[in-house]
Amino acid sequence: MIMTNFTLRLPSRALLRTAIILATFGLFAACANNEEQETVINDVTEAYESAKKSVSRGNYRRGIQIYEAIQARYPFSDLSRQLQLDLMFAYYKAGMKEQAVEAADTFMRENPIHERVDYALYIKGLAYFEDEAGFLEKRFKRDVTQRPPKEVAEAYSSLRRLVERYPASIYSPDAEQRMVFLRNRLSEYENHVADYYLRRGAYIASLNRAKSALEDYNGAEGNADSLKIMEQAYEKLGMHDLAADARRVLELNFPEES
Repeated sequence: MIMTNFTLRLPSRALLRTAIILATFGLFAACANNEEQETVINDVTEAYESAKKSVSRGNYRRGIQIYEAIQARYPFSDLSRQLQLDLMFAYYKAGMKEQAVEAADTFMRENPIHERVDYALYIKGLAYFEDEAGFLEKRFKRDVTQRPPKEVAEAYSSLRRLVERYPASIYSPDAEQRMVFLRNRLSEYENHVADYYLRRGAYIASLNRAKSALEDYNGAEGNADSLKIMEQAYEKLGMHDLAADARRVLELNFPEES
């Protein structure tokens, strides 16, 4: 009889960790496959109602998954326009800003005179809207007025188009309230840049930026600061009459600031 000596080797920690990770990925893949199977559309009406229920319950990802499956299978159905509207809302609620904006733009491009264009403008504005500083800005007390407000400008532009083109829209009152915040935010940023130029001796650039803030965001809380910057810039340029004009406008409209 031949005896063979051997040593039983237990798996190392690294091997065990790898096995666990692979098993977990396999489980996720199986779940993903099951979800994909669940989105096979057999009855469009039933599927649409299921998507609406998911969204109403806050399960936006699942609602989006079903909406997209319906849209892919029935791109020219009677539901196609309504699906676009439902999708842009679900994207917005799910925090998928880019997709919400793209869906809104696509709807407006394909349906320029549709009665729900006001809604598309509203959702686009909301997707860009910044109603408060982010977590890190709050945590470290950063001044958001010094950050280039690209998305704020996009939000303001969309909501302004809504208010100007559809003043009777049910979304216009809320859009106007949001525009007050956005107008102030944009005005403050323009004044920040104008003051930066002023302190560095770029008086023409400072003057142009302050004038732009005053004209583009008339009624904003920063209008008084815009006039102060204009007055200082005119003085530095030796244009004393114009500086006096800016001061008079400031005193007339903002006596408490003069």
